[in-house]
Amino acid sequence: MIKYLLIIGLITCASCKKQHNTLKTDNYYKPQIGDTFEWRLDTIALNEVNQYTCKIIDIDAFSATKELVDAFHARGIKVIAYISVGTIENYRPDSTLLPLEIIGKIYPAWPNERFLNIREIEKMKPFITSRFDMIKQKGFDGIEPDNMDGYGEINGFDLTLNDTKIFCEWIIDEAHKRGLSIGQKNTEELVPLLYKNFDWALTEDIFNMNTQNDYSVYISIGKPVFSAEYTDAMSITHFNTFVCLKAKTLKYFSFLKHRNLNQWTYECK
Repeated sequence: MIKYLLIIGLITCASCKKQHNTLKTDNYYKPQIGDTFEWRLDTIALNEVNQYTCKIIDIDAFSATKELVDAFHARGIKVIAYISVGTIENYRPDSTLLPLEIIGKIYPAWPNERFLNIREIEKMKPFITSRFDMIKQKGFDGIEPDNMDGYGEINGFDLTLNDTKIFCEWIIDEAHKRGLSIGQKNTEELVPLLYKNFDWALTEDIFNMNTQNDYSVYISIGKPVFSAEYTDAMSITHFNTFVCLKAKTLKYFSFLKHRNLNQWTYECK
């Protein structure tokens, strides 16, 4: 009888473990093709929330409060958290979570940021997991992980595409363990390596650079692509004429923004 109970217990535990793992990897919000998307990284006041009718909004993880996230949820809007994973910004409060030896060179395009040695995942863990925990605590539905493409810059660590792939596999797992969706941000070289792992993609300037087809494999497996173009690279007329038809054919949700990602947005009609 004792042996029988032990066997039943082992089967039950194995079944529970299998169920737990399934929940860990699958029980989270997944954006859909056709969802409307807004991207805004300046400060948003609570009284501005009622003007939004999009399906998804992507906002800054640090400046957003739980009350703001809850207010968007009350309107049926899913909320994505913008966070940097490959750099440290000198204006964020959590730089002390990083040992100095993994903080690298200044990012020339963003002089308030420095590259991080994402190859050192163990040393990155306190920094990344703290950010992901904050995002979960504020009630966000997903994560936009920025600055994954440091391997293409003079970063101070000779990072490679494979380093980035390994790091991304880890942050994807960390997001999913917390019940959070996570998207690929730019970095088209990662598409064939990780499109099955990321839940969606957010791109910048791909129609302007004529690289839009690089992301179509996401659509082929039922995952959306959200595509931002910028007013410093094209006019509304150019966007309407040359981007919108291509975006609709590809089934991307494309929109035009100012480069500072403030309130102004123009969408394909």
